[in-house]
Amino acid sequence: MTRWLIVALQNVFATDRQMAFLLGPRQVGKTWIACHLGNGVQYFSWDVSDDRRLILTGGRELAERAGLYTLSDKPPVVVFDELHKFPRWKDFLKGFFDTWEGKCRIVVTGSAALDAFSQGGDSLMGRYFLWHCHPLAWAEVLADPEGASLDDEDAVWRLYETLGGFPEPFLRRDPAFWRRWRALRWKQLFREDVRDLTASLDLDRIETLGQILLEQATGQCTWSTLATRLQVSQDTLRRWVSLLESLHTIFLLRPWSANVSRSLLKEPKVFFADWSWITDRGARVENLAACQLRSQLAFWQDQGLGEFGLWYLRDKDGREADFLVSRDGKPWLVLEVKASETKLSPGFLYMAKQVGARHNFQLVCDLPEVEADPFSRGPEPLVVPMRTFLRRWGLAPPP
Repeated sequence: MTRWLIVALQNVFATDRQMAFLLGPRQVGKTWIACHLGNGVQYFSWDVSDDRRLILTGGRELAERAGLYTLSDKPPVVVFDELHKFPRWKDFLKGFFDTWEGKCRIVVTGSAALDAFSQGGDSLMGRYFLWHCHPLAWAEVLADPEGASLDDEDAVWRLYETLGGFPEPFLRRDPAFWRRWRALRWKQLFREDVRDLTASLDLDRIETLGQILLEQATGQCTWSTLATRLQVSQDTLRRWVSLLESLHTIFLLRPWSANVSRSLLKEPKVFFADWSWITDRGARVENLAACQLRSQLAFWQDQGLGEFGLWYLRDKDGREADFLVSRDGKPWLVLEVKASETKLSPGFLYMAKQVGARHNFQLVCDLPEVEADPFSRGPEPLVVPMRTFLRRWGLAPPP
């Protein structure tokens, strides 16, 4: 399967000298993408003892292994995996990049440690760009019929909605495998990954927080209520939520307040990177849409195609719309998401009028796909099959 990120990285590597820091959830395909950037990719993992020895010693032997002393038509791609486990990984990368800048392209696959590092000041400034790796987008699935086995697109869509967009369980198409994979991934996230990133001994309560958030997925979170349920302070709760965000387990959307009278200002809504964990179908479909929006906006922004933001809309009178996409600081797209309901939601209609976005769609999961392009219509609110929208939601931003 050809991921969009592979194509994007290949394009920028033809011109840019910066390293690519590839961030994303566990098992989303970061290493696979890095190792499929072309022929002759040189891969080094901190978890492999021979590779670790080369990284620790550095110098000529590592460069020879990477092919940096061999004449080639294109600069080789050097991939460092799990490098964040090396305490001096930043110094190592700075020295390696400064020595071999222009003679190779460097990819570093990221974990929560890399993500946290990227959010503060660092000595690598100007030497790297961030790239975010997300689960498979539906348009990516459609773009690769051989890898996706699209003999029956409706059946594949049902599997996509149920099994999620993480490559291995989706491509296996085996519900039994998916259940085992999901259980193991949950355990790894809330035991191994949380333990590695925090000195907290409250692993059980952090896992309970994950379960509570899963029950409330796509809903608003009130920190005081959650803190009371878990019998911790609000500061502790916020740290735990930030930890789950840094692990790419959840993400939060906050309310858009500009142009909305009596808008909410604080309460975020919580979504999961893996929508297949959510049992309620309405919430799962909304979470699927949130993941698609978020991944595409990050992809466009990583390429420098604009400044995009994802929000939700709700006022103090309870009127709401599921999503607002901002483009360069202005409302661009308002979306309501339904599993099967085709009657335009009154809250969506109200918010569409209030915000004045260029496009206003109510996406319906169960409607059959059509060929028409919804972005060719004006701002008038429109019911759109979800798959039609997601097919159009592709490599470049619509007008």
